[in-house]
Amino acid sequence: MILNIDKPVDWTSFDVVKKIRNVTKHKKVGHGGTLDPFATGVLIIGTEKDTKQLSTITNSDKEYIAELKLGETTSTLDTEGQVIEESSIPTINEKIINDVLKSFLGSQKQVPPMYSAKKHNGIRLYKLARKNIEVEREQVDIMINDISLVDFSKNKISFGVNCSKGTYIRVLGAEIAKKLRTVGYLINLRRTKVGDFAVTESLSLEKFILSWKSTTA
Repeated sequence: MILNIDKPVDWTSFDVVKKIRNVTKHKKVGHGGTLDPFATGVLIIGTEKDTKQLSTITNSDKEYIAELKLGETTSTLDTEGQVIEESSIPTINEKIINDVLKSFLGSQKQVPPMYSAKKHNGIRLYKLARKNIEVEREQVDIMINDISLVDFSKNKISFGVNCSKGTYIRVLGAEIAKKLRTVGYLINLRRTKVGDFAVTESLSLEKFILSWKSTTA
């Protein structure tokens, strides 16, 4: 079974996996690409023999809508962390923002954040980060296929992005802020597409659970 779930805010991807395992009683349950706890949107879940499809799904391009707050940044580059730096915000306009966004189009290198599930010597980076240990991380190749401005105000920018797997939108947000000569962190992140799976077709956990119970009653 392959499920397109709209992950709720403050749930880890594993929380969703665990919930679906408990509800369906399926022994093998996995997901096709982690979403940060503060993020919402498309989380693909596979169960039993269909977990084999998850590696292909994980490798798919993804789409997001992100909201970036300017003038402050946090330890995690999102709402989960503590504010660690503040900076003034230069005057920005649509042209300035669009020029900055377009500068990220194409292939590039990105350094994974310390607060991530990537491993260093077998240990998740976020576990080291929680102990205030920072290690050198290798750059990874990513591709930004499309990026566009959705809306902006004096200290907030909303943008849409279509990108390759392995792209950290939190890091992209921080880099956008830097090119705008300030700092920033993501206050909202919604994954709207994973490969051919769109959020318009996603099921909330509640709807999935009701549907499952009604068909198995």
